Amino acid sequence: MASSIPEESSSFIGRRVELRQIGQELTDHRLVTLTGPGGVGKTRIAIRAARAAAPRFPDGVWWAELWPLHNAGLLLATVCDAVGLADHTARTPAAALCEWLADKRLLLVLDSCEHLVDACRDLLGDLLTAAPHLTVLVTSRQPLDLVGERTTEIGPLPCTGDNDALALFTERAGAAVPGLRLTDPRHAAAADTICRRLEGIPLALELAGAQLAGSSVERVAERLTSRFDALDGDPPPRFPRHRTLRCAIGWSHELCTPLERLLWARLSVFRGTFDEESAASVCAGGPLTEESVRTVLAGLAAKSVLTREGPRFRMLDTLREYGRLWLGELDETADLADRHAAYFVAFGRRAEQGWLGPEQVGWYGRVADVYVDLCTALDHLLATDPERAQELSASIGFFWSCCGHLHEARDYTARALAAHHGPSRARTRALWALGVAVLLQGDLSLADALGAECADAARAGDDEEEVLEAGYLIGLTHLMAGRPMSAYTVVEQVLGAPPTSPFDAPGRLRCHLVRIFALTNLGRLDEARAAATALRRGCVERGEHWTRSYTDYQLSLVALFQGQPAESAGHARAMLAAKQDIGDRFGIALGLDLLAAALAAQGEGAAAARVYGCGQAIWRTVGHPQRGTPELRAVREECERQARAAIGDDAYAELFHRAGEERPEAALARILAGDL
Repeated sequence: MASSIPEESSSFIGRRVELRQIGQELTDHRLVTLTGPGGVGKTRIAIRAARAAAPRFPDGVWWAELWPLHNAGLLLATVCDAVGLADHTARTPAAALCEWLADKRLLLVLDSCEHLVDACRDLLGDLLTAAPHLTVLVTSRQPLDLVGERTTEIGPLPCTGDNDALALFTERAGAAVPGLRLTDPRHAAAADTICRRLEGIPLALELAGAQLAGSSVERVAERLTSRFDALDGDPPPRFPRHRTLRCAIGWSHELCTPLERLLWARLSVFRGTFDEESAASVCAGGPLTEESVRTVLAGLAAKSVLTREGPRFRMLDTLREYGRLWLGELDETADLADRHAAYFVAFGRRAEQGWLGPEQVGWYGRVADVYVDLCTALDHLLATDPERAQELSASIGFFWSCCGHLHEARDYTARALAAHHGPSRARTRALWALGVAVLLQGDLSLADALGAECADAARAGDDEEEVLEAGYLIGLTHLMAGRPMSAYTVVEQVLGAPPTSPFDAPGRLRCHLVRIFALTNLGRLDEARAAATALRRGCVERGEHWTRSYTDYQLSLVALFQGQPAESAGHARAMLAAKQDIGDRFGIALGLDLLAAALAAQGEGAAAARVYGCGQAIWRTVGHPQRGTPELRAVREECERQARAAIGDDAYAELFHRAGEERPEAALARILAGDL
């Protein structure tokens, strides 16, 4: 069953009654909200409930984590990512999402909505109306107050009877101190005291269990009792269990070393996950050196303040909120926001520098990993340093445009350009990045205007690389508009007379690619084949994927036009493999269309129908009805004609429809494995 439910990183204890109840509610209601204070286990219960309910949803279970979002600006983008929609159109994201979900029978999980209640209420009101078969499971510290919402309050683990609280504490204690037996009479009373004092709140129990690595059970129980006694005079908070969790977090904070407390506070500046390098670059300073950050991170992970996710770390939002309070007490909030933004500006520069070489695929993954923090940095820079916002939006704009974040690429670059009008290289590059985004959304007239403005600015600044980038944008716009001769003329002018290596700069390489596209479109197939073969060879030598995939695209097209469908299919498969590595759905859809055409030309009508149907499913996630350069229209028409002639209209229609209903990721994996 298709899903994006997170994997559980530790054992799950109890909750049998709650899970049965939620399972029934997901059958009877279209919107179910799990409420309760932070740390009570809403997310873990939602994971289990969603996995149990998955067989009832033929279009899958899709999980959207909202905890990293600091405002509602990225809510729609996050939900679109969760359901597999990479819309390339100029429609509003809300309209695209409503249309995408309209006929789906799926379960959407929105995790941690409490800071976005109003925005989630508005969005779900639209989605539940537009998609009559959609079911939504929400976790939040408060209800959404939406008509038809079924609210279930999640309480702590019981400390009596089955005593799931003790079972959880025992399991976590065993992880911290292998071989520790809490059933021993010497420890049993203290363990029971800890569970009762912490009222069965899972996060509090996990923090307490982690403390046993450096203390005895009896000592932990004694410290907790003393702490609660000290708080007895405090006024009760709105939710009584908030006091218990606040106590447990504060107690864990006190037991941290001074450097651990300092890093805890500074790490709260990250909205998403982070690695050792980013933590050291942003958080080091004063007594916390870059060299000591790795050790201190390990200490926080051992105390359950951080969770490891491969090479990256995650901090629960409840603990991040506590860290932000201490960051304010240290009067470092503004300074850390500046350092966070500066780190990601430098990150963007390094990503661009790595685009041409063997680390290109890795950079696409790294940019995806820090998506939310890049947006956070851009929001900060838009308010404090718009010119640097232009630089950052331009440096990551091409990555975002290639991987489906077109709306964000367009929005941030447009806002950065509007915020600062002075001439600079950053502004020229932002014009280029905005032009690429709007072109991929199909706005040819605006792309044309932005290309001309970018070219003027590049010539005024006497910047050769930006002249090349402007030439790429203008040439690509001509190609998309069906003007291959104009595209060829533009890039020939900016490239100048040979010999010049295509790999001197990204702009030059992209212009060489436009030249190959133009040659193919002009019918100069032998020239296109020779140029594409040479360029592909250079890409392979350097470990470059993006351009190489499009040379395979052109070689596939040329081979098809020259009556060599088997060769065409081989290049189409190579293109698909490279596009999958960098997450370029637009390119994947193009490659599937070409592979289907090559298969049809070999008389493999059934395989062509299945591949073409899979391509249609991916085109739907992109939002455009089979876009591309104009010559593909005839290729697609011939593909369908040949496939229908080979197997008959009825068989073609059935295979095409069945493939179009399959999950695109699974279908693509099957196709790349040769299972046609």
